[in-house]
Amino acid sequence: MASVTRFTPDEERSLGEKSTLPRMVSIPLAGVGMAVNGYLLSTWREPTPATPWLIAACVLFTAAMMFCWTSALHEAAHQTLFKSRFLSIWSGRLLGTLMFTPYSAYRESHIRHHAYLNTPRDWELWPYSDPTATLAFRRAFVWFDLLCGIAAGPIIYGRIFFSSRSPIKSPQLRRTIRNEYLGIVAVWGAIWGYTTWSGQWPAHLLVVILPMYLAAFAQTFRKFTEHLGMASFDPLEGTRTVLPRKWLMRLSSYLNFDIFIHGPHHRHPRLAHTTLEAKLAEYQRENPAICYPAYDRYWKAMLAMAPSMVLNPGCGVNAGAKGDAQLAVHADTDDFASDVTASQG
Repeated sequence: MASVTRFTPDEERSLGEKSTLPRMVSIPLAGVGMAVNGYLLSTWREPTPATPWLIAACVLFTAAMMFCWTSALHEAAHQTLFKSRFLSIWSGRLLGTLMFTPYSAYRESHIRHHAYLNTPRDWELWPYSDPTATLAFRRAFVWFDLLCGIAAGPIIYGRIFFSSRSPIKSPQLRRTIRNEYLGIVAVWGAIWGYTTWSGQWPAHLLVVILPMYLAAFAQTFRKFTEHLGMASFDPLEGTRTVLPRKWLMRLSSYLNFDIFIHGPHHRHPRLAHTTLEAKLAEYQRENPAICYPAYDRYWKAMLAMAPSMVLNPGCGVNAGAKGDAQLAVHADTDDFASDVTASQG
């Protein structure tokens, strides 16, 4: 049976006070960017000198807004996008369809990403957290993941459904994921059928596919920045956190549901976004001897990640963690915990 999110009274109250709609402005703005680019292309027979630059700007703007969609899908997976669980689920299904990824497969992978961070049971960080994945394979896959993220993402999340070792045993949940795959095929089949019939593939590639490709590239790089090279199984020490300081980073963090403040989110998956930085400061005060991987500039976190991306793309044991890679030995989880403790064993 599909997992059902359970909230404490404090979490329900926090969710009720949450302001989601302003953060979701990226969805209509991406549509505006595509519409403007479509109009510019339709007038290409008499272009002005500024037209190519306007088209390029629209592509980048649309990509930036589509990048924010990935964070909205992340919120939907936690079923905290709206107070209504129904709205969260169906918004997640819509967003997942647009990203070629079934919502329920993404959610099941993400649940285990939180519960078993950097361990072999972290399906979302495969192959980097998998000790059976060779260094040569990880060195090759990391570039496929980055440069072909538009395809790599659906492959990574699809593994939890198609793999013979899939932890998803519920026939009902498997039917749900199968139906979501059928929905993806139907929607994109209709879009690409019309594109072929109308002879608009060049415009479709520039207006839709190129921004999606760039958004997937940015999303993969964000994943690497937060996770690649992190050995610890502790949610705060095993992820990189970026604290927004400049106005552009603050805006990006706002539109991405403050996902850049990643360590506190991993420790407290249902904590209100606006309290994540304060929660990190609390941990820092209580544990002054621990140097949490928190950065005040995104480029600093990227530089800290970069050597791992080239030399040893790995997490957990693959990044040099000491101890048993099979820390998560208790029963498999089916939902997000209110507070993910330091270790699972």
